[in-house]
Amino acid sequence: MTDMILERYFDPALTPGEVVEMAAESADCFGIHRVDWEASYLSADGHKLVCNFRAPDMESARIALRETDTDPRVMWKSSVHDAPGIEAAEIDKANVLVERSFDDAVALQQIQDIEDAGIWCLEIRDVRFLRTFFSADRKRMLCLYAAPDAESVRQAQREAGVPFDEAWAFSRYGPEDLSRITS
Repeated sequence: MTDMILERYFDPALTPGEVVEMAAESADCFGIHRVDWEASYLSADGHKLVCNFRAPDMESARIALRETDTDPRVMWKSSVHDAPGIEAAEIDKANVLVERSFDDAVALQQIQDIEDAGIWCLEIRDVRFLRTFFSADRKRMLCLYAAPDAESVRQAQREAGVPFDEAWAFSRYGPEDLSRITS
């Protein structure tokens, strides 16, 4: 199975209930195409939504998304990298997403080395790196952090010299949330 990231923007903003409803409405179609919804991250303002799926291949995911009236143009194949020693349950504590874009392909280790050199910047702000989604073309990266707030992450990234586009607070929704509307 392949991990994929779908990035979407909504205007007007989405509510948490709408995120879960969209997932529930997609379940049958996803099942037919063997697409597993892993999680969605909804920005605090409700305008940005990042979804993580697993599927046999990109085309299976594209077909399933099109059949649910979802535009798959901003979807990319991803590798998933967790911080050393992180357990699956800890990933659910993430609450800030950092977006990184690169003009030229980068090595994951390049960015990790910069962040490791400035780890004290994260530690003094109580920011903990948990997971990275890294695009197959090596030009896009989304990182999940547990932190007091998005501004703490922004400050830590700036002081450590780690390149980033945006950092935003989010709420996570996953398959376990479907029971709220199906029960």
